[in-house]
Amino acid sequence: MDIQRFEALVVGAGIGGATAAAHLAPTRRTALLEAEESAGYHTTGRSAAIWILNYGTADAQLLTAASGDFFRRPPPGFSETPLMAPRPVVHLAPPDQVPALEALMARGEGIEPITPEAVREMAPALRPGYAVAAAIERNAFDMDVAALHAGFLRQVKACGGVLALRQRAGRIWQEAGLWHAETSDGTVFAAPVLVNAAGAWGDEVARMAGVAPLGLQPKRRTALIVDPAPHDVSDWPLLGDVAHSWYARPEARSKLMVSPADETDSDPMDAQPDELDVAIAVDRFEQALDIPVRRVEHRWAGLRTFTPDRSLAIGPSGTPGFFWNCGQGGYGIQTAPAAGRLLALLVNEQDPEGMSDIVPMVDPRRFAKDSA
Repeated sequence: MDIQRFEALVVGAGIGGATAAAHLAPTRRTALLEAEESAGYHTTGRSAAIWILNYGTADAQLLTAASGDFFRRPPPGFSETPLMAPRPVVHLAPPDQVPALEALMARGEGIEPITPEAVREMAPALRPGYAVAAAIERNAFDMDVAALHAGFLRQVKACGGVLALRQRAGRIWQEAGLWHAETSDGTVFAAPVLVNAAGAWGDEVARMAGVAPLGLQPKRRTALIVDPAPHDVSDWPLLGDVAHSWYARPEARSKLMVSPADETDSDPMDAQPDELDVAIAVDRFEQALDIPVRRVEHRWAGLRTFTPDRSLAIGPSGTPGFFWNCGQGGYGIQTAPAAGRLLALLVNEQDPEGMSDIVPMVDPRRFAKDSA
């Protein structure tokens, strides 16, 4: 048996695995195991890619805030291109969503009221009468997901770590204080620490290892590209309703990415768009914006995986040496820098460095307590 020994194994090379490995690699020689031919093939490569401070659960918002400076000022040499570009987010409230808008502004940070007329100056296609009120988050920004992901993978390699592609774990076991993962070509990777960053497949990896699953639920999210001509949308904000039933954001400067913000339960898989969801997206988009969709240029779907309480799962399991970095839901990219740092601190039993309030929110062992 060919056994390759490391000090940490990370299963899954999407953004969760890449950030975990990058933060572990300076102190532990790390192997990053990925089942697909390329890292980030599933959810990471299909993200809407915008940083929104007030999006998600309380822990997601705290991790998002803690990650903001990394995007604005990444370490020297991390990326050849900027990781962020300003992109305001506008929340539109049709008449029945005004109470939800008021609640959002009351609890949110940096959310300002804006008139629908002022929104129309930014995005002239907004239909008169669609929204009776609106709010704007001016501190949001687009994220360069590819540059972020590649930067973390480079950090792993620079520290002597290994990215093992096409290495699906078929068997995982613990023996003599080491976790062993036997991959599809028969190679066995061994280390005292194993981090489960397998996304939608997180519970499958746990079961394989004999660790209690969390109850992760992958949910499909659909997106499509449309041509908004004759409108120049390059400087438009992200537009969506407060109920989060649709949104549209500029893509590749001259196009719009549109989504019905669907959350359809799914098994772990290579998600594909459903034609009904595409039709719903077009209908909601055309109700809000005077842009007839004559052709959908591209469509895709991805999986966003949630824990039962929709907060993230970062930290130790009840089994020695087995750690979770799963359940990122729709917040994985914008929380990645802080989440990866927190995971590494917990693995190395170090102080959480200003994130101590987040630790109990994301502790995977909370689900074991709930089921006890």
